[in-house]
Amino acid sequence: MVYITRALVDVLLDLASDADPDRVTTGVSVTPAGDLEDADAVPPETPVFTDFFLPDPGNPVNAVFGVDLTTPARQAQGRFVSHPVRELEVTKRDDLAEVIFVAVPPWGTGQDSFGAFNRSGERQPLEIIDAQAPAESFSESESESESKL
Repeated sequence: MVYITRALVDVLLDLASDADPDRVTTGVSVTPAGDLEDADAVPPETPVFTDFFLPDPGNPVNAVFGVDLTTPARQAQGRFVSHPVRELEVTKRDDLAEVIFVAVPPWGTGQDSFGAFNRSGERQPLEIIDAQAPAESFSESESESESKL
């Protein structure tokens, strides 16, 4: 089972809709369910996709080689891709992350519009949950980064 927050799905679908007819691809990352608000139905250690990295559509290196150099490799546990004129499936153009979320028009959360797939392109069971990631201010993240130095 793959878990993703409704807020993240909404943002990803907005990105896809805004980019249409072009495709969008971006990294997505997880937070343990135990760190989320209102995720009591999911075991605390379960990874839930909660965050995304801003896509960089103007980067010619990414466009030519299909490699996302803007997202640190270990920070994205999955990918989101939109296929404005294709089927709801993983294609050879898609970055083969552990989990790939694919969206197609009409941009929505229905079975025919949004899905999760593994590297092999097999559809995975998906649950969209109404949990919230913990609020983190810029000063908190800056303090954590400094303490790791």
